Amino acid sequence: MSKVIVAGITQLETIVKVPKIPIEYHPSTGLIDAIFTAAGGDAFNISLAMKWLGDDVKFMTVVGRGQDYGIFNPPGNRVILETEYIMPIMKETPKEVLLFDRQRRQQKFEDLKDIRDAKYNMAKVEPIIDDVDLVFLSNANFCRPFIQLAKEHGKMLAVKIHTFSRDKEVYNEDYLSSANILYFDDNSIREDPYNFIQDISRRYDPEIIIIGQGVEGVILYDREHEINVHYNMVQTGQVVNTAGSGNAMFACFLHYYLKTQDSKMAIRKAMIFTANKIGYNGTSNGFMTEDQLEQWEKLIWDPRNTSQWGTF
Repeated sequence: MSKVIVAGITQLETIVKVPKIPIEYHPSTGLIDAIFTAAGGDAFNISLAMKWLGDDVKFMTVVGRGQDYGIFNPPGNRVILETEYIMPIMKETPKEVLLFDRQRRQQKFEDLKDIRDAKYNMAKVEPIIDDVDLVFLSNANFCRPFIQLAKEHGKMLAVKIHTFSRDKEVYNEDYLSSANILYFDDNSIREDPYNFIQDISRRYDPEIIIIGQGVEGVILYDREHEINVHYNMVQTGQVVNTAGSGNAMFACFLHYYLKTQDSKMAIRKAMIFTANKIGYNGTSNGFMTEDQLEQWEKLIWDPRNTSQWGTF
């Protein structure tokens, strides 16, 4: 079991399954079992996934004043997140609406409210940081003070770049230059992913870069072991919704990388974890325990088929 600080964006999300994107106009559309509302966001999803896998997680985020914390631990949940480090300092909790159709196309509407002005109370972090193995951050403004604190205490730093843009890269340079492990979703990268990795690795020199590609798979770059390769996604069942797959992928990778220091093994585990997750609706559903993941691996990871997924 690893001890982890997870700091970043948490939002309330509404996911809607629609017949087709782009949407045709109708004054009213009746849907059945097609609208799902729950907590989501990088920090919440990473925390929940790593908690499912057995890690000790300190979930640090900012939400709206008066936010009911019950949404983070709804009745019947097998995994409970501590709410001690949630700070209700915003006017409102960020919101997201995600539309998706049968062809897996997605359209997202995100309202981060006044999160740019939020300031986390770092006095909550300093007493516990020496006892953790990893600090995970999303690239929100209120997470910036965590960078220096992680450096001062010699902690491994993992960063998920929420949305990458060359035009705004300068605002992320402190994250990019400080992270040991970087994660990007390819839907925000407008260039060849291998050229992108080459450029980021040359200028910022992280140990590991991961580019999540949804149902297409993942690219893993590992500087020390000279790995820079794409892996096709493992299929364990029907794909319902790929929303949140990146968070699931990164969370599971971090769990096993902390445990083994083996990036190839960790990404293999993460692919199975993610394949199960995308069979569920909602970004915070479909996670597995470590025991469940190991059982799935025994069932589906036939060495004779490794060429289908890549060479590990």
